[in-house]
Amino acid sequence: MVGITDHMIGTPDLEAEVLGSDVEIDFFATTDETLFDADRLGRLDALMVWGARLTSRSISRLHRCRGVVRYGVGYEKIDLAALANAGIPFANNPDYGTEEVADHAIAMILSLHRRLWEHDARARGYSSGWQVHSLKPLPRSNRATVGIIGVGRIGTAVVNRLKPFGFRILGYDPGQPPGHEKAVGYERVDRLDDILAQSDIVTLHCPATPESLGMLDADGLARLKPGAILVNTARGELLEDLDALEAALRSGQVAAAAIDTLAQEPPGHHPLLSAWRDREDWLAGRLVITPHNAFYSDHAAVEMRTNAARTVKILLDEGRLRNRVTA
Repeated sequence: MVGITDHMIGTPDLEAEVLGSDVEIDFFATTDETLFDADRLGRLDALMVWGARLTSRSISRLHRCRGVVRYGVGYEKIDLAALANAGIPFANNPDYGTEEVADHAIAMILSLHRRLWEHDARARGYSSGWQVHSLKPLPRSNRATVGIIGVGRIGTAVVNRLKPFGFRILGYDPGQPPGHEKAVGYERVDRLDDILAQSDIVTLHCPATPESLGMLDADGLARLKPGAILVNTARGELLEDLDALEAALRSGQVAAAAIDTLAQEPPGHHPLLSAWRDREDWLAGRLVITPHNAFYSDHAAVEMRTNAARTVKILLDEGRLRNRVTA
């Protein structure tokens, strides 16, 4: 029996098709871990997790579980230590949505660089002199530097998409081996401070780890090149200090920001978010927020569900857990 905690896209019919008719699915249909029934957990041979948190509360009840598989890439909601203590292996699902997140980031980078959203916001109030309303500064692409923090699958896809525009491309990723920059085609930067100071545009493509959490807090934002553009399609926890972001936007230290992931979702109340919702003039076109859907396309949704279910099927059929993650 395979358990599925919750689902964004209807019922798990596609997963059932991949797993086969001999596998029964128990659909919990909730992200609230406190509602997971202990007896149901105890009967599972594998568990698939979408948006729910998984802690020792539930893990201690997975008496016969052979593996836990998350639909997505990130796993900060999963207690890996508790799974390891229980002897239950864990896998994420990295081989989907790379194109979508990279495209989303590129759309944000180009639109903020060309100041398209600000043009749109301000053009609504122009009553004369239509074409004279240029926004400055606005450099050519080949005079601007993009710094990519995290040059893994998605970061690499972003590098490849940026090349035709002529940007100077810097990459910071201590996890990549020497020479990776030569194979992919970017300039390697060995210090985070250096990429922040040199980049006109900074785009985040790294996981949320103890080392990266809050990397762009007030101190991190202060180390940016003045007037930089910031794009985050990775994890909200990398940029969770909205007070600091508001101050940086108001001062001009950050010219503009585009965010797909927030530390709190849906977003709660904050003066910066109120200014964004109310389209306040000082922020017009300078803050773009999308609802954590950079990963999504019709094709990616099918790919994600299919790949996660295949991971479980391989585990049940062969005893092998692909894409395994260890604490």
